[in-house]
Amino acid sequence: MGFFSWHTNDTEEPIWNTYSGNPTKTIYMIDDKGNEWIEHDYEGYGDFGGKDYYELLAEMNGLASDRQLGIDLNHNREGKPYITPNLVTKPNQKWINQEPENHIGQGYWEE
Repeated sequence: MGFFSWHTNDTEEPIWNTYSGNPTKTIYMIDDKGNEWIEHDYEGYGDFGGKDYYELLAEMNGLASDRQLGIDLNHNREGKPYITPNLVTKPNQKWINQEPENHIGQGYWEE
């Protein structure tokens, strides 16, 4: 399985994983209810502070807490609207319904 990575919502910088050789930053994943997960050293597999991005995506959209359902929702949209977690570089930011852009290099390679 490959890496998953995004650009942050607030600075639009790539979220580098720890294996890339690029400096990693602390990333805060936030949901629409104000919950926040803190990741200091992203490993590249979608886990931020012990919470999986795609599992949270499924939960936020009323689906079972299931990673595969979140992946399916994200990649097989069929034009249906949904809400997404935010990935930001500063704590206590307000959630907005803006999907973080996927990082083409998967947080490992330059784009």
